[in-house]
Amino acid sequence: MALKHEPTAPYHSAQDALRVLETVARHSTGLTDTELGRRTGLAPERLTALLRMLRREGYVEQGTDGGYVTGAALARLGAARGHEQALREQLQRILDRLRDSLGAAVYISRYVDGEVRVTQYAHGPAAPAVNEWFDFRCSAHATAVGKSLLTQLDHNGRRDHLARYRMTRLTSRTITSDKVLLSRLEAQPATVPVLDLQEYAIGTVCAAVPVTAGSAVGCLALSLPVEHAHRLRRAAEQLNRDAAPVMLSLAI
Repeated sequence: MALKHEPTAPYHSAQDALRVLETVARHSTGLTDTELGRRTGLAPERLTALLRMLRREGYVEQGTDGGYVTGAALARLGAARGHEQALREQLQRILDRLRDSLGAAVYISRYVDGEVRVTQYAHGPAAPAVNEWFDFRCSAHATAVGKSLLTQLDHNGRRDHLARYRMTRLTSRTITSDKVLLSRLEAQPATVPVLDLQEYAIGTVCAAVPVTAGSAVGCLALSLPVEHAHRLRRAAEQLNRDAAPVMLSLAI
C-alpha cells in the first residue's frame, strides 16, 4: 500500500520545531534565541512562535540567562523505558487543551494494519464525544476520521479498504457509492479539513485533518452537536493550525 502524503502547514511547523529541538539538544549549555536563529536559519517571528509552542509542551526550557535547553517532556519521551506511556500522557495533555480551546470533543485516529482506530480522545460535559452506535472500523466512508485517513492512501489502498467494508447507509446523508466517494477523496486538498455533516449520525457534525509522522497514517478530529454546526468550519481551521504539537510528539 502506497501513501499519498502531501505536506501541510502543521507538518512544516513540526519539521521546523524538530530542527530547533535537535539544535538545542546538541548544546547542553543552552542557546539564546539569537544563536538558534543563526544555527537554524529560521526567521525571528517563526522562531519565536516555535519556541513558544515548544516551551508550552515542555520540550524546551529557558534558563535565567535566556538560553534554551531541553525540557522534561522531551526527556520523558526520549527514555526507551516508558516511552509509550509518556507519549500517551503527552498527547492526552494536548488533546485536553484542544478540547477546552475549541469547545469540542477531540480525537486522534490511526490507520493500522488496514483498520481505522481511534487511539485517544478528550471530551467533557460541554464537549460530548460521538456516540459510536456503528463500529468506526466499518464506517470510514461516513466519518470525517475515516475519510481523512483514506485520503492519505493511494487509489489501490482506498479500493482495498472499501472492498473489505460495505458502504452501509447510516443516515440519509451517507455516501454509499464507491465511485462518488473515491472521486471526492481524490479531489480533497491535503490542507483542507474533511467534514462529516451528519453522515455518520444525525445530530453530530465532525471535521478531521491529517497528522503525518514518517510513514504513519493518522488524523486529528473534532466533533460537535449539530446545534453548534455554525462553529464547525472555524473550529476545523483552528484544529488544522494547532495540529503541529501532535505531529511533533508522534515524530520524536
